[in-house]
Amino acid sequence: MTDQANTPDGAEGAEGAAADQAAAPSAPEAAPEGDQKPAEGAPVADGPDHEALAAQRLEDLQRLNAEYVNYKRRVDRDRAVIQERAAQSVLEALLPVLDDIQAARDHGDLAGGPFAAIADKLENSLRKFGLERFGAAGEEFDPNVHEALMHTAWPADGSVPATGTTTVVQVLQPGYKSGEQVLRAARVAVADPE
Repeated sequence: MTDQANTPDGAEGAEGAAADQAAAPSAPEAAPEGDQKPAEGAPVADGPDHEALAAQRLEDLQRLNAEYVNYKRRVDRDRAVIQERAAQSVLEALLPVLDDIQAARDHGDLAGGPFAAIADKLENSLRKFGLERFGAAGEEFDPNVHEALMHTAWPADGSVPATGTTTVVQVLQPGYKSGEQVLRAARVAVADPE
């Protein structure tokens, strides 16, 4: 007997049909119209949708690039401002020390000696960071850089020449600036024109 005799009727036919379908190449199923892909090697047609999408992506890329450039400029600008503010805050913290040094110099306590050399080195180091002392007798009074604490008469000894404007006749506390930024206004006594 053959194998066909051992199988029930119709079973062989069903198995054979299933095997034939698995071996035969399947026909491509129909894809939705918007998802159709061109065959390999076929040129892709640029339709209005593809051109609009490419233009939109290009605009997005240009916008992001411009935002990055602006961000980088802002960070670089802010970095310089922060460094300048940090230096100014250190200089402002040292102003009382410089006042004490100037007072000691005015009283003759720094006439030579090791402390005079240290004071000179400190002042020279701070000048490298742009610190500048200002305010002297005889200057024209400028409310942007001077703070008038009192009005006095013109000195009789002629140490300050009489001018036609309000003039500084005595510096009570020198002013300091760093670059164009005034750290502290000079505190002065002024005399009005005669």
